Amino acid sequence: MNFSFDNFSKEELHEECGVFGIFSDGTINPAYACYNGLLALQHRGQESCGIAVSDDGVIDYHKNMGLVSEVFNNSILDSLSGQMGISHVRYSTAGGSVLENAQPLVMRYVKGTLAVAHNGNLTNAIEIRRRLEKRGAIFQTTIDSEVICYAIARERLKCHSVEEAVARVMSVIQGAYSLLVMSPRKIIAARDPHGFRPLCMGKYNDAVVFASESAALDACGAKFVRDIEPGEIVVADNEGVRSIKPDLDQNIKRSICIFEYIYFARSDSCIDGVSVYEARKQAGRILARTFPVEADMVIGVPESGIDAAIGYSEESKIPYEKAIVKNSYIGRTFIKPSQKERMKSVKIKLNPIADMVKDKRVVMIDDSIVRGTTVDRIVTMLREAGAKEVHMRISSPPFMWPCYYGTDIPSRGELIACNHTIEEITKLSGADSLGYLPAENLHEMINYAPIGFCSGCFTGKYPAPVTKETFKGKERGGMNFENKNKYK
Repeated sequence: MNFSFDNFSKEELHEECGVFGIFSDGTINPAYACYNGLLALQHRGQESCGIAVSDDGVIDYHKNMGLVSEVFNNSILDSLSGQMGISHVRYSTAGGSVLENAQPLVMRYVKGTLAVAHNGNLTNAIEIRRRLEKRGAIFQTTIDSEVICYAIARERLKCHSVEEAVARVMSVIQGAYSLLVMSPRKIIAARDPHGFRPLCMGKYNDAVVFASESAALDACGAKFVRDIEPGEIVVADNEGVRSIKPDLDQNIKRSICIFEYIYFARSDSCIDGVSVYEARKQAGRILARTFPVEADMVIGVPESGIDAAIGYSEESKIPYEKAIVKNSYIGRTFIKPSQKERMKSVKIKLNPIADMVKDKRVVMIDDSIVRGTTVDRIVTMLREAGAKEVHMRISSPPFMWPCYYGTDIPSRGELIACNHTIEEITKLSGADSLGYLPAENLHEMINYAPIGFCSGCFTGKYPAPVTKETFKGKERGGMNFENKNKYK
């Protein structure tokens, strides 16, 4: 298979979304708190966003396509008055990029109103959706989150509380879900038994705050309390905060997505007791020990490669330098009508400081190579700026398998590491050498912390079952469903 290195935007990985919610004590405005929290989570989704609030039991909401700062203003936030709220930023990995799929989803049913914000992908959503459709359900969206909404609403008709309905649904749905559910009087936070996606809790005075990342707690002035445990439900209402542990399979192991530490989360977040910044520095240290090289400087590709570059520098004693500048204001959509224009797009987003790299042997650290559509241009850019040697180091293992839990890693047929050897990728990129973080060293990245992690996209070993329906569309590249199951 030939790789044309011709799509800069598609090379970047995206995750599905981020969630933020607050049960206020009256000292903080829920809508404004959600707005600040979403700004801190904007890196987790830039396609759409929304805020839903409950005002004395009446749920109102506003959502639209675009960035948080584009969708909301003071007038809109002032109109969203209430005592609690949940909110969401989205990037579509399951379901199209349309307004109907923006969250939170707000559903009105016989017991009242529910609002749901969800981070992750269910692996059995299609099967549950079909069962519901056969019983008369009419879906308005194409996303997993609506399946969760319907399932909770149906169970709520059979039990005494929303949290009990959520607990019942957790025994049916499979895959990744960090979930915020708001009824007229309470907020329920739930995390799947594997803990694929992060979810934490904080306090602002007596207000209870939930967020995908601890950095979002900081943004609204809340203090971090703890992470929501995998398989746990936390309820916040006028009676206080209480934890519920549903009767789920106790043999399920914690499997936080390791790519949260490699790329997705903000450097200033702490997830399941592990500093994201320190994890990335540790990845750089591992690379320095595994793939040493004689060089004059270490540089990181902004922003994701910088922390690992600092770690590489500390371990190797090669000076770290800021030699690539990122344009933070580039548009989210970028038209590149020709190969010449596509080459220019790299320099619009990233540009080297020529005086720093001229006649230097450079170690360049980046977080990953997915399709391989940009690495040659970054190396070429450094050589045109005068770099004598460019040694590429990647702070993750090669992507060999798709993801089914909320990351848009493509099919095997589109992954460069599935179709080329490391030697071939090195030649295609134009680098003098290339080294990936070994998969067997991933546990060192989190300093041997006693938490399990999912590395299915690197190893093909998936901790949660994948159905045939979910598998469709990601099987290209010589893998069938039966063969895939051998790697579990």
